[in-house]
Amino acid sequence: MGPQTHDVGAPPPTLYLIPNLLGDSHVDNALPPLVSRVVRDLHYFLVEEPKSARKLLKSLSPDRQIRELNLALLNEHTKPHELAALLSPLVQGHNMGIISEAGCPAVADPGSDAVRKAHELGAKVVPLVGPCSMLLALIASGLNGQKWRFAGYLPIDNPAREREVKKLDSEARSSGETQIFMDTPYRSNKLFLELLDLCHPDTLLCVAQGVTTPVEMIRTRSVMKWRQDPLQPAKLPTLFLLGR
Repeated sequence: MGPQTHDVGAPPPTLYLIPNLLGDSHVDNALPPLVSRVVRDLHYFLVEEPKSARKLLKSLSPDRQIRELNLALLNEHTKPHELAALLSPLVQGHNMGIISEAGCPAVADPGSDAVRKAHELGAKVVPLVGPCSMLLALIASGLNGQKWRFAGYLPIDNPAREREVKKLDSEARSSGETQIFMDTPYRSNKLFLELLDLCHPDTLLCVAQGVTTPVEMIRTRSVMKWRQDPLQPAKLPTLFLLGR
């Protein structure tokens, strides 16, 4: 892409990383006022899921006509060569925002590719404060917060899935590094049972579901105690953490 067209000497255009809600929670309980102030002045957005993005924008700025905003799709199917066109408003000198389907952009979603491209274009990148489920689960788990790893989504199929669980359990026990991972809500109960079957009895397992929502549940126990009194994780976004 050619050189930027905004005025020489003017501040560079800004790409704002806009946090979304993690579930059915009120915007005032999860996002600081600065997010609303920033959103009110933006007209161009990259969104992972248009429906949730429109809902968030309406909550943050009730008086705006959402249909007049420019929402371009940025998801796991976006090709690298499409990023320049998606970020063309930045090149033209306009500020933009990225909105993830849930939580903070560029963490466990495709936003990081657009952020990297924005840096290449010379734009300013500003992350806004908002809920990050893995950090909230970590600080509420009682597990090691000095050394931890987010492993994202585990493989769907065995034997790769079983190998990954055993690897994460071994790493948590040997190094003390907290291992954080997740699966889609409809597979959370299956993963929970697999953890009880494959992990060492003394490994600490934290289950964090519905973080920041009215049905939030965060509980840490040893695998042995979970085996004695298991739960059935609800079909909600759920994080699992292993530690010692």
